[in-house]
Amino acid sequence: MRDPSSPTGDASDPVHVVVSDEQLEVRIDADRWSALAAATLRAEGCRGELSLTFVDPVEMASLNAEHLGQQGPTDVLSFPLDPHGSDTPGPSLIGDIVICPSVAAAAAPGHAGNLDDELALLVVHGVLHISGHDHAEPDETVTMRARELALLVEHHWNGPVPAGFRQDHADDDTPEVDDTPEVDDTPEVST
Repeated sequence: MRDPSSPTGDASDPVHVVVSDEQLEVRIDADRWSALAAATLRAEGCRGELSLTFVDPVEMASLNAEHLGQQGPTDVLSFPLDPHGSDTPGPSLIGDIVICPSVAAAAAPGHAGNLDDELALLVVHGVLHISGHDHAEPDETVTMRARELALLVEHHWNGPVPAGFRQDHADDDTPEVDDTPEVDDTPEVST
């Protein structure tokens, strides 16, 4: 178990991510995943503090049973609280994301292709849930996957989607999103 990393950004940054690695099975680069989560939060217009916790399969199975009534570990759970921050003084907790790297490692070869891309996908996927995206319906899934790809292209790969990357699982019948999204280089302006 490792101590949480320092929050991302500086005092004037409206986004802070605190990473805690509470598992020993897979080596985690806390600063890297914190930076990806923060970039995704900013891109989605969120502000406040997010916790990103990496846990072992036993802890993830416990959380999955407690919160979703499902047996066994899952790859990622998101707990949105206040994604756009409150107007009260001080930091606002916008949510918690919990990732199980062992489950990610097992899924990676048939899913994202490698562990690095699988973890990046899970971080972005979790943040999108925090910011209000869902995939309960097929049209929501298509929208969310397209956003995941755009964010990964911009903040993880810094270029095109690598060959072999997949967002769908073998038992998933939702159509795959075109994996060559157009990236708009125009700076985003929030109003």
